Amino acid sequence: MTDKTIRVATDVGGTFTDLVCFETRKGAPPRITTAKSDTTPPEFEKGVLNVLELAGVDPAEVDFMAHGTTVVINALTERKGVKVGLITTEGFRDTLEIARGNRPDFFNLHYEKPRPFVPRHLRAELPGRMDYHGHEQTPLDLSGLPAIVDSFRAEGVQAVSISFLHSYANPAHESATLAELRKLWPEVSAVAAHQITREWREYERTNTAVLSAYVQPIAARYLQRLDDGLKGRGLRRSPYIMQSNCGVDSLEATAQIPITMVESGPASGFWGAAELGKLIGEHNVLALDIGGTTAKCSLIENGQVRIMTDYWIERDRTNAGYPIMVPVVDLVEIGNGGGSIAWVDEFDKLHVGPHSAGAQPGPAAYGQGGEDATTTDANLWLGRINAEFFRGGSKPADMAAVERSIAAIGQKLGVSTDEAAKGIVRIANNNMVNALKLVSLNRGHDPRDFTLVAFGGGGAMHAVALGQELGVRKVVIPTAAAVFSAWGMMMSDLRRDYFVTRLTDLRPGAAEGIESLISEIEDRARSQFAQEGIEGDQITFHRYGKFRYQNQEHTTEVLLSEGAITDDSLDAIASAFHETYEREYTYRLDAPVEMVGIHLVASAEVGKLEMTEAAPTGTPASEARKGQRQVDYALEGQHEADIYDGALLEPGMEFDGPAIVEDKGTTVVIHPNNRVTVDGYGDLHIAIQRQ
Repeated sequence: MTDKTIRVATDVGGTFTDLVCFETRKGAPPRITTAKSDTTPPEFEKGVLNVLELAGVDPAEVDFMAHGTTVVINALTERKGVKVGLITTEGFRDTLEIARGNRPDFFNLHYEKPRPFVPRHLRAELPGRMDYHGHEQTPLDLSGLPAIVDSFRAEGVQAVSISFLHSYANPAHESATLAELRKLWPEVSAVAAHQITREWREYERTNTAVLSAYVQPIAARYLQRLDDGLKGRGLRRSPYIMQSNCGVDSLEATAQIPITMVESGPASGFWGAAELGKLIGEHNVLALDIGGTTAKCSLIENGQVRIMTDYWIERDRTNAGYPIMVPVVDLVEIGNGGGSIAWVDEFDKLHVGPHSAGAQPGPAAYGQGGEDATTTDANLWLGRINAEFFRGGSKPADMAAVERSIAAIGQKLGVSTDEAAKGIVRIANNNMVNALKLVSLNRGHDPRDFTLVAFGGGGAMHAVALGQELGVRKVVIPTAAAVFSAWGMMMSDLRRDYFVTRLTDLRPGAAEGIESLISEIEDRARSQFAQEGIEGDQITFHRYGKFRYQNQEHTTEVLLSEGAITDDSLDAIASAFHETYEREYTYRLDAPVEMVGIHLVASAEVGKLEMTEAAPTGTPASEARKGQRQVDYALEGQHEADIYDGALLEPGMEFDGPAIVEDKGTTVVIHPNNRVTVDGYGDLHIAIQRQ
């Protein structure tokens, strides 16, 4: 028996597969290993095995492993799923086609709705009907199911989704159809809507079931290959899989409903930001993740990450997108990252993104044939990134290609190469500021009350400029920021979110029904956890209610106080709703309050990392200083910046900007007049001088 514990997290991104390994011993700070290797589509599991080998991690010695992947979101956006058939309530086969009328491109007379993932000839119906209370109005008739199965087989259907009207209230008809389908066609992949969500809104529920079926065979095969590959190298227990709700779940449970990991990568980063905030005493956090293709941000209030089910893919100002009604961290995502391409439109206006150079050919600096200027190229030209230490020193940047790409932009704009590079950085920053405002100012939060935690390969490069624009008090760059999403998985619990629709007026006598519903869902959660060997006393519950003013369309979520809900507590719940509603919408109404449903969070620790803070060493920051170079800070002009080796920074070190911190994963750009302190966890705290 050894006192050594090894925990590993891997995160498969669009360009790189990241790894973080924590080796802990009693009474000693953890030994941290990080690594990056190329992502290997379509056999993503090879990238995971490669990065383990690159980091020198033996799977046979690993005690706990968590894994996040983009395999689901990639299959959806690249249309690489399987052929799906849909079985629904008689008369409702076109719900998927009708969708919603609130189209975004309202004045476009030629607007076309997004094409459903299931064509009409593969949408079948069965008689039977429930009402919205869950009472059976018409018995289910399964006599037509064999003919549907024969038709689906003839059409080459590989997965079947089942979604009946009002099955959120009573799933009996869906359950019976699913059971009979498995008897008639045991080899087909199948999922019913109630297995994923128990919330109302028929179109959203149906589309969620369809998209889950669409990716299920692909995700199941991937997870099986990953499991086999890891166990073939000695891993003793299947890895836990990161979910979109900031928790992890078992590989077996995720393989059955893989749509729950649609945003697993961003979720782990935002959960990590929340946990880091608790460690350093910053409970109100604006979290920003800048990668190669996108920038994502989320707001964390009082240490709590907001989880919602109003999630859409491919939604933008001209496209309605597709809803996925699963618990997902509340985030805003824009097409601005290190690889975002700069371009000039027909009106001689400069844009950055949303198109990306990706990994192939990548930015011009990669020297792989890329000719388009990107944000990374602009940062190199301005001296923010060290051309000789590009990509961790693995390969010098192709500065001749960088100059050609940016000069081409400058030529179109009629400005110098330097001015074009500064313009690219400023527009990229402006795009990101607007995204951060969407999760803060637009929802009634003042950014000045928050700390900006930035991570991802590009987060540290832009964070201070964004923080100054927003007026935040402080910017924090986590240690190993480039692989911070993988670190966030280490801090995650086994977590499941249960959303159930139940319309109830918030008036005397309602408490008993609300408490009964929550208790029923808690019992269901205990039963599911027990099947995985987790006892009831290991489970923690958090209760939320979804409320609205009577006859409104949308809801506001409120955390319910601990203990049983009684009629005496209804006034406090209503008061909390009024306050939350007013903060988000700037007004409140003198109107009855209605509960639309409950949101129960059930979690249990399954190997969560406990961080140990190191004491200051007393070593001066000058020991980590490795030189100076001229850096263009865009708005603040050019300055001679001190260059620090990130690997040599130690707890307690302090220094002032202008400065640059370089490590193998990222570059931290510290603007003039900002003070940097290194904390006991190795994070950089940058005090912002407000403009």
